Amino acid sequence: MKRGEKEKTLNFTIHTEINATATSAPNLPHVFKQIYYHLYSNSNIPRAERLAADMIRLIFCKIYDEIHKKGEFFAGSGEGDKEVAARIRNLFEKVKVAYRDVFERDEKIYLDDKSVRFVVLRMQDFALTLAERDVVAEAFQAFYGPALRGEKGQFFTPRNVVRMCVEILSLRRGERIIDPACGSGGFLIEALSHKVSVYGIDKEVDLVKICKAYMAILGEKHENIFCADSLDPESWHEEMKKEVKDGSFDVVLTNPPFGARIFIEDTRILKKYKLGHRWKKRRDGEWKVTNEITKQVPQVLFIERCLQLLKEGGRMAIILPDGIFGNPSDRYIWQFIRENAKIIAIISLPPETFLPSTHTKTSVLFLEKKRKNERKNKRKSEGKSEGRSEGKSEGAEKEGDEDYEIFMAIANKVGHDKNGKIIFKMDEKGNYILDERGNRIIDDELPQIVSRFKCYMQGRLKEQNRLGFTVKLSEIRDNIFIPNYYDPETKQILTEMERTGKYKLVTIGELVKKGIISIKRGHEVGSKYYGLGDVPFVRTSDIVNWEIKIDPVKSIPEEIYEKYRKMQDIRENDILLVTDGTFLIGRTAIVTELDRKIVIQSHIRRIRCLKPEKLHPYLLLYLLNTEIVQRQIKEKTFVQATISTVGDRLYEIVLPVPTDKDVVRKIIEEVAEIIRMKVEARKRMEHLIGDGRIKREEESENG
Repeated sequence: MKRGEKEKTLNFTIHTEINATATSAPNLPHVFKQIYYHLYSNSNIPRAERLAADMIRLIFCKIYDEIHKKGEFFAGSGEGDKEVAARIRNLFEKVKVAYRDVFERDEKIYLDDKSVRFVVLRMQDFALTLAERDVVAEAFQAFYGPALRGEKGQFFTPRNVVRMCVEILSLRRGERIIDPACGSGGFLIEALSHKVSVYGIDKEVDLVKICKAYMAILGEKHENIFCADSLDPESWHEEMKKEVKDGSFDVVLTNPPFGARIFIEDTRILKKYKLGHRWKKRRDGEWKVTNEITKQVPQVLFIERCLQLLKEGGRMAIILPDGIFGNPSDRYIWQFIRENAKIIAIISLPPETFLPSTHTKTSVLFLEKKRKNERKNKRKSEGKSEGRSEGKSEGAEKEGDEDYEIFMAIANKVGHDKNGKIIFKMDEKGNYILDERGNRIIDDELPQIVSRFKCYMQGRLKEQNRLGFTVKLSEIRDNIFIPNYYDPETKQILTEMERTGKYKLVTIGELVKKGIISIKRGHEVGSKYYGLGDVPFVRTSDIVNWEIKIDPVKSIPEEIYEKYRKMQDIRENDILLVTDGTFLIGRTAIVTELDRKIVIQSHIRRIRCLKPEKLHPYLLLYLLNTEIVQRQIKEKTFVQATISTVGDRLYEIVLPVPTDKDVVRKIIEEVAEIIRMKVEARKRMEHLIGDGRIKREEESENG
């Protein structure tokens, strides 16, 4: 045997032995990230989605090599790029035969030889088939995540969210589970540990391949993972139609693609869904579906599609953007849901949940599909109530609805920050809290929510707090199903404040009704006027620390100011409150003698104290900035369309007005001094800048 052949045989033998004892690699996600960034910068493939597709092919080569103990997925020390790449490409030909349902016959590895060898070197010492399923999921996400970029509303669901959904639905052995937007298969993989049959559908071929690869790594069959459009079952091939039938699944678990700009416009698909039609509000406050077809965002159609797939009495968990839970224009969706399902639970997730991919605020909706007789009773009741009078207020409980409790929870921590970095629990001094083994504890509230839900199901939930509380269907106001809106802790704090006798509780709406304050909204003047004049146009970002920060770049002409002057009627001691936007809602400023000539943006409300002897503007400014009021503002801020807003819920906010006149006087005096100092500082600054400008002009003339 020649020396080169001996070395190759030795490498093969060594690699086979390594493969038998390879580490399951808890740092596999880190390895995948390294591979991704290296290939993105150095390979012949610059596009993230194509890199991900090739990476899936190489992962299957690795899986096949491990399962069949081929010992071919390695790069020997004396081998060149071309030799290693040729062996891997040959290995992929075997993979295509073994996984005909995953790869097309003409598929190939497009990466250059040097890049293929780099991937093999980085992966050859890890055993994917021995890795924990969470590690594999994180590895896939680390590599494929950048390829998605959210353009189609697709984001990997964090494992802890997946686990929470599975545990709350309490899967039972032998049940049929489906995810009609399965992506990489996170829900299905988690469900498999409960000895169930899983089915998955996704439109994106590469995501389907990831899901099948995931299944293969775990030694599971993947024939029930289909590449198709879940919303268009007529387009499915016959074999799939036999396997996936409406009304045949016990559980649906899904995180459908969502986004305000992603619409389904195909009338052939839309006409199959009630939620693909326009709905009109009747005189009695109920909604009625019309025959008119209208474009619809996919997440709304998926609600109806999931219910179609379920058996009667079947359960589902679906992750949805918060807009659906509170938008006035989406109220008809909740009528459809109430007609066809019982609401089991709604879990509010923090904005960090899907970051760094997207900051979209989401919640998880848990439903149980109604049985036919329940839906029939509802329709009979609607027939009787068709002629009710117009004056009835719209709520969640209508005649014919069974009243029941809905479990709700609000998670503020989900185990990672906005950058995706793991966060750990800390005490008040900033020290890490350790478990009994001395390990740091991930700051994730979802396990506590699951625990409290189980207590609720067993009738043992006594204490009501944000990690688990109940709201009756009849207590739902104006079809608003956002858990934060019903946070029991806020109500408890306000009740306790009132009980002390030190505060009188009054809503902003009551103050308006009694003529104590008035509220006006600002206007949009158009960016084309920015910088063309000297009158400040005050935007949300200009309101900082109780004062208005003038931005000369956004100043507008005098004639535009005159157009809005009477409508806005800005006066000294008016309070400006940010009510629309994203992160600035709740900021306040007070108009001083220096700010009377301004125009305010439409995202700002002007609040005026009409009777200062009953409510002084300085006291109101203070109250609006108290922790309990800012908390309420946050709770009543909903995503509507593409923007967050407090809307008319501003009038529901409760102000805790001190009853002690001496306390009130002291607050007013303190605020007055702060405002005086701010005005004085601004005058001095403007004077200094003005003197400097005059001095420079004089020097220029003398020079």
